[in-house]
Amino acid sequence: MSILVNENTKVLVQGITGRSGSLQTKVMLEAGTKVVAGVTPGKAGESVHGVPVYDLIEDALEEHEVDAVISFVPAPFAKDAAIETFDSGIKLLVLTTEEIPDHDVVSLIGVARARGARIVGPGTPGLIAPGKCKMGAHPTRMFTEGKVGMVSKSGALSYEVGKSLTEAGIGQSTVVGLGGGPIWGLSQTEVLELFEEDPETDVIVMLGEIGGSMEEEAAAFIAENISKPVVAMIVGRAAPEGKSLGHAGAIIEGDRGTAQAKIAALEAAGAHTARIPADMVDIIRKVRGG
Repeated sequence: MSILVNENTKVLVQGITGRSGSLQTKVMLEAGTKVVAGVTPGKAGESVHGVPVYDLIEDALEEHEVDAVISFVPAPFAKDAAIETFDSGIKLLVLTTEEIPDHDVVSLIGVARARGARIVGPGTPGLIAPGKCKMGAHPTRMFTEGKVGMVSKSGALSYEVGKSLTEAGIGQSTVVGLGGGPIWGLSQTEVLELFEEDPETDVIVMLGEIGGSMEEEAAAFIAENISKPVVAMIVGRAAPEGKSLGHAGAIIEGDRGTAQAKIAALEAAGAHTARIPADMVDIIRKVRGG
């Protein structure tokens, strides 16, 4: 099985006629994703790679069933587009857009929770259930179907670890990219819970980085609620204090948010920790008993 999406998920693309929307629609279709419709205001009646385009989601819903939306809408308009998704009753939004103002993100998360919906992102590379559904930028060649669930803040890191696992014959159930933060819709803890409940995920990989407290919160959740083996890797061990690196959330102050503090919390919770992606293969084989 997989979490959040599966082989039957029907996807709508917001911003489908833009450069990123068009490119990623093509790649998602090639990966087998059921992209049923796209939306760009003022472009109704066009098609992108055979996918019909509508002005509004409500227009698309008159002709198609939609389970999930992926948004490539530019930051100034991303909030309104997201609210349109939730107003339409759709329960999953993959929000790839970066540089959305923090107050807009906070507002969207509140709206999503009130509607019983989920946001993956913002700034997410997306998610992939190999062989079933891909919503976002994950390169299909780096992933293969299997039973390792993966959650990562960093898209590039998830690609690298996915490639290492795939080359070793270790497949993945779902790979979820949370986005760079500093404010997230879906959290590590929520994804861990979904993997715990998924009967066909037998090992969970958690990829984190310096900054914030999300990994420490995940460690506390692992200690109390996760029965499956968790293999974690935290990047940024050599990061200088007080300097922002890469992701907006990747900044440390004193002992707070350091890689060492996060690794210690995860190990105390019973998680296995890796220093480099190649270590993941040996650890997963070990926790599986061979």
